[in-house]
Parts: sequence; C-alpha cells; structure tokens
Amino acid sequence: MCLAVPGIIRRIEGEDPLLRTGDVDFGGLSRSVALACVPEAQVGDWVLVHAGIAIGQLRDDSADRVHGLLASALATTESDHEP
Repeated sequence: MCLAVPGIIRRIEGEDPLLRTGDVDFGGLSRSVALACVPEAQVGDWVLVHAGIAIGQLRDDSADRVHGLLASALATTESDHEP
C-alpha cells in the first residue's frame, strides 16, 4: 500500500520545472521535495507527497480534511497499543 501525505510549500529552489525542489512543511517537520510533477505549484500551496515527490496539489479545504483523517487514524492506532 502507498501513502501520500499533504504538506504546505514554504520555499522553492530552482527555476527549471524539472529540477525545482521545495521545502515542504508536514505539521512542523520540513523536508525537501521534488516539484517536477506539479510545475504550477507555488509557495503556500498544499501538495500531496509520496516518496519525496509532490504528486499533486490540494485545495486548502481538502488538505484540512486529509489532515483530520490522518490525525484520527493515528489516534486510533495509538489507542490500540495502550496497555
């Protein structure tokens, strides 16, 4: 199974659409991400990231919904492991 995680672009480096990278914030954890698949993405945009590559963009309301679902799944998983 594959999982793509939403994050917000905080900074973009490079001008060539195939070589651009961005610092993407995943709720306080920042990672460098390839932006070749989302050439129209700009600072402040939400992107879906899989294996270090932004594979799509999200609207703000969709990103909020995905964050809520992930938080709920994480809380459920953590409660399953409590003694």
